[in-house]
Formats: sequence, structure tokens, C-alpha cells
Amino acid sequence: MPEFAVTAIGRDRPGIVAAISGAILELQGNIEDSQMSILRGHFAVMLLVRFPEGVAGDVLGSRLDRVREELELETVAINPVDDLAAGAARPSHAITVYGADHPGIVHGVSAALAEHGVNITGLETRLTGPDDSPLYVMIIEAALGEASEATVREALRAVADESKVEVSMRRIEADVL
Repeated sequence: MPEFAVTAIGRDRPGIVAAISGAILELQGNIEDSQMSILRGHFAVMLLVRFPEGVAGDVLGSRLDRVREELELETVAINPVDDLAAGAARPSHAITVYGADHPGIVHGVSAALAEHGVNITGLETRLTGPDDSPLYVMIIEAALGEASEATVREALRAVADESKVEVSMRRIEADVL
């Protein structure tokens, strides 16, 4: 069965999810995984969608192009993907980062995790607080894999010291997911 990654970006407005999911449903598609967010007034969505045999990417593209035009979205992209569900990393830990906003926080944390073979399975950042002294907040779900928890904690502690942020890590309980 064909599987596609669908991404869409545009100015946020009501009805985007309904229009995209409706177009997928019209073609008898099933949304298997999705992530949606609004970033400073811009809508962004990623979906993994499976269709019955015979539904080609150009048919899906044509239908979603009409959605893009109707809702004045900036982009809608469709890419075929292989079924990777069996090898998908499952998050084992949640990492939170708080501190005064400055460039390099995401890179510092993500580079330290990559150095130890940790897979980031989810990442969200936000600026909060007053405009004159915003607080940067980052929440990461990560799969430690073969990395030792103590080693990862030590690497994150070094990033926290260098970046002058607070970093914490906790194990995610399976029943929470």
C-alpha cells in the first residue's frame, strides 16, 4: 500500500486540518502519524498517510494542490516514503531546557545528544515571558538507545554550564506515552 509524507505550511486559519484530512479521506487514505503546530501565526503539519493500492502521488498532489490554493497555503509537499514503522525509535527520556534566550541553545543540546548516539524523537521550543527578557523553553523526547543515562546527563550538564541554561532529564514511563 502506498505511503506518503505530506507537509503543509501557511498562515494559520481555521479549517486547514479539516481540508487536508478531508482530501486524504476522499482518496480513502488513512493518517497514521501526524504532528501539527502553530509557530508565531504560521501553521505547519507533517503527516504520514497510507492509501489503498492504485492511489498515486500525482493524484494526491493534485487534490492537495486544490486545498493549497483554496486556503492560500504557502506550500504543500508530498513525498513517497518506505514503511519504517518497525524500526522507529521510541522515546525513553524527556529533556527540558530553560534559560535566557540566545542563539545556539538548540544546536548545543542536539549536538551533545548526537555525539552520544541519542535520537531526538520530538522537539518543541517556545519563547515565553516578558518581551524585554524572554525565557527560552525547549522540550525534547529522546531515545537514548545504547547511550548510558549517566553519560548523557554529564554531556547535558556541560551544555547547561556553557550555555547558561537549566537542563533536566527524566525517564518517560511507558504508560504515559
